Amino acid sequence: MIRFGPSGNAREFYEQGKKNSEEAPEWLARRGLNAYEYSFGRGINISDKKANAIRDAAAAYDVEVSVHAPYYINFSNPDDAMAEKSYDYVLRSCAKLAEMGGERVVFHPAAVGKADRKDAFALCLDRIKILRDRIYSAGMEKFRFCPETMGKINQIGSLDEIIELCAVDKIFLPAIDFGHLNARTMGGIKTTDDYRRILEKLTEGLGFEKADNMHVHFSKIEYSKGGEVKHLTFEDEIFGPEFEPLAVAVVEYGLHPVFICESDDTQAKDAVEMKNIFEKVKKETV
Repeated sequence: MIRFGPSGNAREFYEQGKKNSEEAPEWLARRGLNAYEYSFGRGINISDKKANAIRDAAAAYDVEVSVHAPYYINFSNPDDAMAEKSYDYVLRSCAKLAEMGGERVVFHPAAVGKADRKDAFALCLDRIKILRDRIYSAGMEKFRFCPETMGKINQIGSLDEIIELCAVDKIFLPAIDFGHLNARTMGGIKTTDDYRRILEKLTEGLGFEKADNMHVHFSKIEYSKGGEVKHLTFEDEIFGPEFEPLAVAVVEYGLHPVFICESDDTQAKDAVEMKNIFEKVKKETV
């Protein structure tokens, strides 16, 4: 089932008097949305009581919850003690996700830092294999762990790198952030063919099932020579990328992603626009 929703709560959510994330599922459902990503970006500080309240509301309104693990994760850090913290962030995020009734943990894999990129990625890959073993040891293999394509060039997270990480085990699903890919390629995503090439590479590298169930982040993103600078809204007409060509490619390939919009403050409104565009494209294609 294809789903659409925002990452976090939009400005409009608070402007309308809402205060708590457990109110988000109903608010989103009334706008025709059915996905919601809760961010632990700055730390995992939600109580089980609040997580369970989100779970109950999400179940009542058929909203699928995912979580984003802390931004501090870096599986290429040469310090093993810091790697231990990264394993812990992922596993603790998953424990809270379980309390929220969700299935997917999204995480940033690593930063290259001062290392050679090849060496940094090799270390990251080794640690993803250790993470896999710890996930199984913790009995968390029913969940899906989604390493994300990254927007800054000095981060581990090119399309090829994410494909290789996700090939480690069935528990890893790709989180494809098309805004990030566009930023790290200096605006390289413009046409439906550009999106087709990405989807083809995903399908060839990971098989149809993982491509079919991929987790998608989408927003327009300002970029410079180093890649991502900041997230924008759909009103941007300079940086892109555009969503409609992606919708065309996804319909052509018959995929069923979860689409999470990460626009700056307008993520719910723009998620609705994404859904409307997708439904229009699907109707025209059929």
